Amino acid sequence: MSTLMEWAGAALLVAGTVLITLGTIGLFRFPDALTRLHALTKADNVGLGLCVLGLALIGPATTVNAIMVIIWIGVSISGATAANLIARRHLERTSER
Repeated sequence: MSTLMEWAGAALLVAGTVLITLGTIGLFRFPDALTRLHALTKADNVGLGLCVLGLALIGPATTVNAIMVIIWIGVSISGATAANLIARRHLERTSER
């Protein structure tokens, strides 16, 4: 029988997956590079965080949960850094024209 924690974990996984999917759709639908970048980085960071939280509620191992949180923090930092570098380069290129 399913517990409340399993249902909450599954709901967070679904919400995270929906956010990641919407970010990917935004990547293809938005008109310029900066709005695409914004949609993708925000949705992916929050979506991955929700997925990690959902898996933490479902899984019993605390070591695995700690590793998932560390990976999520690393992905968030690297995503923000990459987005900053891409946006900076894009703005430099558009100001040169």
